[in-house]
Amino acid sequence: MTWITGAQNTWCPGCGNFAVQHALKDVFAGLVADEDQRPEEFVLVSGIGCHAKIADYLAVNSFYAIHGRTLPVAAGIKLADPSLTVVACAGDGDAYAEGLGHLVFAAKRNTDITAVVHDNRVYGLTTGQYTPTSYTGFKGRSTPAGVKERPFNPVELALASGATFVARVYTRRLDHLREVLRRAVLHRGFSFVEVLQVCATYNNLTAAYNNQVYELEGHDTTDLTAALERAREWDYSDGAPIALGVFYEIEREREAWPPMGRLPDHRRREVIREVLEGRR
Repeated sequence: MTWITGAQNTWCPGCGNFAVQHALKDVFAGLVADEDQRPEEFVLVSGIGCHAKIADYLAVNSFYAIHGRTLPVAAGIKLADPSLTVVACAGDGDAYAEGLGHLVFAAKRNTDITAVVHDNRVYGLTTGQYTPTSYTGFKGRSTPAGVKERPFNPVELALASGATFVARVYTRRLDHLREVLRRAVLHRGFSFVEVLQVCATYNNLTAAYNNQVYELEGHDTTDLTAALERAREWDYSDGAPIALGVFYEIEREREAWPPMGRLPDHRRREVIREVLEGRR
């Protein structure tokens, strides 16, 4: 099967989105080969921003959501058909500004979807405004004198909100990126993957990331306190070491809609029709 579509790719040369695209392609192909999944069982939801074109470039079922609404759309798809594997891609502005409330509640409810946040720490599509994770002092189109506020830590937020799988990866470490994404997609419950990537045009942090990142070793992924300690090592603004890998992974009851999930396909349609006709 060809996993890449023939759509013209308009990402800038050097964009971190290419790494995410090819890592997800490899994850989907691997699950078909190793886990007996069918290509039509994958659904990719994307939002608004540079990342969103991934829905045009990967040859799987996809849905364009509006800005900040990737997670509720993904949750609705999963609740409607629990047999599907649903991955929601969002940018840092998409997920952490307009969509922040949805992120918190998807984690709290442990919705069985995978959230992949392409965090380049800038609004690239609108040519360089700051986002909730832009570092203090960042100079962009909307902040020529530099950002005065502090960025927030999305990994810490996901942990505090109750996500049962929390990880951070870096696009320049493709093998590690691929490995963690596969693990996230296979996780039963809400998976949150923060992807550090550069914006080659408006916020190229390659040199800084290459010097600061390290992969977690010997870390107990069932220990929430230890996960929070590792997540707080870097505040998204200083030059501290940046931990990569899985911070936290546990099993917990998942959000579901059992009455529909137990029904055969033909009966689901009958129930939906009854509900709709009853509202007329």
